[in-house]
Amino acid sequence: MVRPWSECFPGRIRLRPARSLNVDAFATRIDDIRDVSLERLQALSISVGWPHRAEDWRFLLEVGQGVVALDEIGRVIGSAMWFSHGESFATVGMVITLPRLQTNGTAHWLMRHVLSELPGRDLRLNATRAARRLYKSLDFQAEKTVFQYQGAVRLSEDRPESTVDGTVGPLGSRDLAAVVAADRIAFGVNREILLKKLFDQSVGYGLYRGGQLCAFALCRPFGRGHVVGPVVATTDEDAMAVVRPHLAAREGMFVRLDTPLETGDFTDLLSQSGLPIYDTVLTMSLGKRLAAFEQASAMPFLTYGLTSHTLG
Repeated sequence: MVRPWSECFPGRIRLRPARSLNVDAFATRIDDIRDVSLERLQALSISVGWPHRAEDWRFLLEVGQGVVALDEIGRVIGSAMWFSHGESFATVGMVITLPRLQTNGTAHWLMRHVLSELPGRDLRLNATRAARRLYKSLDFQAEKTVFQYQGAVRLSEDRPESTVDGTVGPLGSRDLAAVVAADRIAFGVNREILLKKLFDQSVGYGLYRGGQLCAFALCRPFGRGHVVGPVVATTDEDAMAVVRPHLAAREGMFVRLDTPLETGDFTDLLSQSGLPIYDTVLTMSLGKRLAAFEQASAMPFLTYGLTSHTLG
C-alpha cells in the first residue's frame, strides 16, 4: 500500500529519495533525462501507446527538465518531467513506466524525485485513468476533466456561413505580447518563454476587435498529425472563429484538440468537423489552484484548448 505523500513528507519538506531502487529483482538508478537519446525516449512513450515523435520529445527537452529510471544495463524503464513557469509554479508530465513495471513503485519513485526538485511550488498535471491513484497518493487534488478530441478533419460542404464579430488573421511576432497577456489571464501564470518557443513552430490565428486581441489559437505538428492549442478566448463564438481556419487548412488531416469544455457550440464544432472524443484525462493540482478553469463570466479570458496534456 502506498502511503500518502503528506505522511511521507509532512509539510512538503524537501527530502531527496534514494538514487537507486530495487525493481523486479534488479537495481534501478536515476539519471538526467537529457543524458538519454531521443530514440530511447521515443521507444519508452511508444511502449505505452503515446504518439510522441522524436521531434516532440526534442521540444519538451528544450522547455523542461526531467529524470529517467535506468536498469542495470542502461535501458530506460521510466521517465518524469517538469516545466517551470517562474519560481512558484510548474506543470508535471511525461510520467511513464514500462507496462510490465507499472505496479511496482517505479512511477512513485520517479514522482518523489520530481517533487524533491520543486519544494513549495504549486503544481498541475493531467492524469490518465491508470495514474490517478498514484497522484492521489501524493496529495494531488482533482480539478477538471479534459476531453481529447481527435480525428481526420471533415468539413461539411453545406455548413452555414459563419459570422465573426471582429477581424481574424494570422499571428506574427508583433502579436506575441498580446498573446502572452491573454494566456497569463486564462492559464493563471506567465508562460512567455514557452509561448515564444511555440511561436517558432506554430501557425497562429488571432481575433481582433477595436485593436484588441480577443482570442487566439496556435497549431503545430505533433504526434500523428497536428495539435491545436493553446486556444484562449472569452466566448464559444470567439474560440470557434480562431479555430476554424486551422481546421479548414487541414481538411483530411489528423488533428487533435484537448479542451476542458464539456458541452456547447465550441465542442459541437469539433465533433461536426470529424473530431470525436477519443479519451479523457483528469487535471489535478498540488497547492494553489490556478485560474485556467474558471467560468467565462468571471474571467476576461478562458482556456478553450490546452497546449498539450504535458504542458497544460
